Amino acid sequence: MGEIVNLRHMRKDRARRAAEKAAAANRAAFGRPRAEREAQEAARALDVRKLDGHRRDDASADE
Repeated sequence: MGEIVNLRHMRKDRARRAAEKAAAANRAAFGRPRAEREAQEAARALDVRKLDGHRRDDASADE
């Protein structure tokens, strides 16, 4: 015979795991100080500007 399982407990356990996963994601996204978020955003913007600065124009490829 198989193990007897209370479905109500299983549903609640599954909901708890999903809520904990969402909470962990929120802690990662919103649990940082403003200075740290702004520094990361500035670094990302600088990386984008550097990458765009090294971009080549493909005007000769159109001809």
